[in-house]
Amino acid sequence: MIRAAGGLVVRERGGRVEVLVVHRSAHGDWTFPKGKAKPGEADEACALREVEEETGLRCELERELPSVEYVDAQGRPKRVRYWRMRPLQDRIELVREVDDARWVSLSEARSLLSYARDVALLDSL
Repeated sequence: MIRAAGGLVVRERGGRVEVLVVHRSAHGDWTFPKGKAKPGEADEACALREVEEETGLRCELERELPSVEYVDAQGRPKRVRYWRMRPLQDRIELVREVDDARWVSLSEARSLLSYARDVALLDSL
């Protein structure tokens, strides 16, 4: 099974809760930042690294969210562990794999996300 991790990066702006969503041009989808773990890497470290690599945001973990399991495009089983994260700064810098990233309201995220599994994850916030 492929082991991966990611984050739902959440901030509050003017009394409104916003979550970060990313667009991956290679997949043509809107999702949450995530990626595969390196050998020997803890899932928590993987989640923080992947969010920073894809968005430039350094974050801190708040709490673990439900894991997601699915079969990837190559037919391999994949398990992604997610954490709710708090950004340590707000400036997004697209670094790799991602061609757009947006802070959106929870309702905007619900309509923008490409996968039902991500909407279910959003609902767990």
